Amino acid sequence: MSRAWTLSRFGPKTVLCVMAAEPEYGPALKARIQPLITGVGPVEAAAAVSHVLADLLARGSLPDMVVSLGSAGSRTLDHARVYRVSHVSYRDMDVSVLGFPRGETPYPRLPAVLPLADGPASLPAARLATGGSVVSGAAYDAVDADMVDMETFAVVRAAARFGVPVLGLRGVSDGRTDLSALEHWTDALAEVDQRLAEALDLLHDHFTPVATEPA
Repeated sequence: MSRAWTLSRFGPKTVLCVMAAEPEYGPALKARIQPLITGVGPVEAAAAVSHVLADLLARGSLPDMVVSLGSAGSRTLDHARVYRVSHVSYRDMDVSVLGFPRGETPYPRLPAVLPLADGPASLPAARLATGGSVVSGAAYDAVDADMVDMETFAVVRAAARFGVPVLGLRGVSDGRTDLSALEHWTDALAEVDQRLAEALDLLHDHFTPVATEPA
């Protein structure tokens, strides 16, 4: 979390853009945003976002929204296409041996699936599952979602403490074949970067009021 970040504007809205790792932050995104880079995984994401939002609250400048964006894995969705996250779950949470439904956080009593903020209708929506591990191959069999990542659920929970809604954007970087090397993820990131930048342009248009001609 050492690299500088700034709040972005999408029409009238101030937005904190959040990403996990520098390799996801390519030239197309660099031309549009200066995000908070949290580090990989739910712990790093929750810690970084909580810290920044607490600082912004103290300064009286909380953003209108957090946009969590980056790559995701999926065995079924289109490769390199960007999806808006409609709902997110925490796939590591399992207290079922004590009688709680799998995925539900028992204390506090949180539902297993949380909704995210709406966005441009032209972006297809998909369900996301967050966890602290990379999913590959047969591990997708245990995931009840369209795609997987390692941060969004944590970002949503951190932002909720401050009453800030979260919109999620994820570009599919892997999942068709088993992952066995870092480049199986990084090779797709240049295209995902471009598609995410295009999605941010749509988001800007979505939140920008349409000017009307005077009567």
